[in-house]
Amino acid sequence: MDNALKNHIEYLLYIKIEQIQPVSGGDISKAYLLTTESEEFFCKVNLKTSAFAMFQAEKAGLNTIAKTKSIATPKVLVCEKWETGSFLLMEYITAKSPSTKDMALLGHQLAALHKLSTRETFGWEADNFIGSLPQSNKTHADWAYFYALERLLPQLKMAQESGLLSSAEIPSKKRLLKTCESLFPKTKPSLLHGDLWSGNSLIAHNGTPYLIDPAIDCGHHEVDIAMTRLFGGFHTSFYQAYAEHFPEIEGEIERNDIYQLYFLLVHLNLFGKSYQGSCNEILQKYFA
Repeated sequence: MDNALKNHIEYLLYIKIEQIQPVSGGDISKAYLLTTESEEFFCKVNLKTSAFAMFQAEKAGLNTIAKTKSIATPKVLVCEKWETGSFLLMEYITAKSPSTKDMALLGHQLAALHKLSTRETFGWEADNFIGSLPQSNKTHADWAYFYALERLLPQLKMAQESGLLSSAEIPSKKRLLKTCESLFPKTKPSLLHGDLWSGNSLIAHNGTPYLIDPAIDCGHHEVDIAMTRLFGGFHTSFYQAYAEHFPEIEGEIERNDIYQLYFLLVHLNLFGKSYQGSCNEILQKYFA
């Protein structure tokens, strides 16, 4: 972080920053822990021209989840343009290693979030981002149509355009819809975190679960659960607690694969060919 941005933040918050420490903040932006005499702040900085829209969407997602009062998110303090890009400043949550009890509470609170949406359509009031990629949230009354057309199809087209998947590997729109319609249940829209791998949840020192880096929309609640399983999974107590509110229904194993396909395609488009095999395995299994 340069001195000009440090000075600007000090001016905005009427504080004196005593220490700036780079921290892990994901693969998209640089992240810093800012320490004052009495407080700590978390700051993301991204100098790309698309960063302001990306940070605005993140702020909107965090605030939307916070307003449900079902599960905590860090309080956003400032979201501003800076140089060619932008920065996002929020409270810093000191995390601890979660206990079994902590993960069970996360499961209960995530279920509470999923139960709260009163929307009649799938999608969201605005498009946002998954990582740094655009995420279309055009609303649909039918879940299979939303998932096929607004989730899978855009990522498949992106992968084809960049040469990561061939046209022969990409199912037709008709095939996408047919498979989704055959496997997806009739469901009500749930407010989703949208990118819930283990790095996007944390447990504060007092045991409070927090969600960070959302890519919100309204969809089938199993989508968040599928993402939690993709890169190692959460503790068993999390799934047991969640299942008290949303018991498993027929076809969840197959839907888990198809819901994970979206996130694997995102990773393919963000990080390249190492995700080709995983994507093609699911495409061949369900859409060939």
